[in-house]
Amino acid sequence: MASKNTPLAEFLRQHRAKIQPTDVGLPAGRRRRVTGLRREEVASLAGISVDYYHRIEQGRERPSDQVIDAIGRTLRLNPDAVRYLRSLVADCASRRAVVKPKRSINPALQVLIDTWHLSPASIHDGSVNVVMANGCAAALSESFGVGGNPLRSLFLDEHLREFYRDWDGLTAWAVRWLRDFAGHHPEPELAALIEELRTQSPRFRTLWAGYDVKRHGRGLLLINHQQVGPLDLHFQHLALRGSEYVMVVYWADPGSPSEAALRALSECRLSDRR
Repeated sequence: MASKNTPLAEFLRQHRAKIQPTDVGLPAGRRRRVTGLRREEVASLAGISVDYYHRIEQGRERPSDQVIDAIGRTLRLNPDAVRYLRSLVADCASRRAVVKPKRSINPALQVLIDTWHLSPASIHDGSVNVVMANGCAAALSESFGVGGNPLRSLFLDEHLREFYRDWDGLTAWAVRWLRDFAGHHPEPELAALIEELRTQSPRFRTLWAGYDVKRHGRGLLLINHQQVGPLDLHFQHLALRGSEYVMVVYWADPGSPSEAALRALSECRLSDRR
């Protein structure tokens, strides 16, 4: 029998706790021993038996997509959270401890991103370690350069609380993204990073316990750069098909003060190299 403390069981328990009986038309009652919905209430609302739901939560059943969707509607999961739930079910059923071999990265990508003087760009692996970056990214932040890990730095480097102008919002975004990313990259190194952050960062530990999931690979990064001042940068995550690598590209609005600041940063970097 699967452990009751599997990621699947914990995910379902956390989301059951977020839904109050009155939210779904059920009486609150006076003697409730659990916060949120009971298992039997979820089962009833999803149209399945209590025993079947128990087996799903324990990882002993591989429910159909229709059942997963019904549970998702009952727990008010967004589409990304339902997709993540589906991946957890698949892990319990058939993908245990299967780690795909890493593929090498195309070295020509370095030549490409080196031509982007006003677009910081980096490529990270399935553990969010930066394996390739252009000079503009490294000049933007050491954590964006080769060997850095932006996720680890975000939570564990105290200096970055001043570097990021919306540290609270960015950390919340990052954990929602990571929850989805981890569902598709079951790597021991990534699991070790998550455990490190859970142990060392109270902020990460609180956010991770919320089990919020969002597949979002773009946003606006607000920075206080030591050399060029405030920067408002758009960013986009680009998955490199057929591998675990992800390219992250940043850019400023044309003609904006942030673009001028990026240009100054690039010129300063080129001047230092001469």
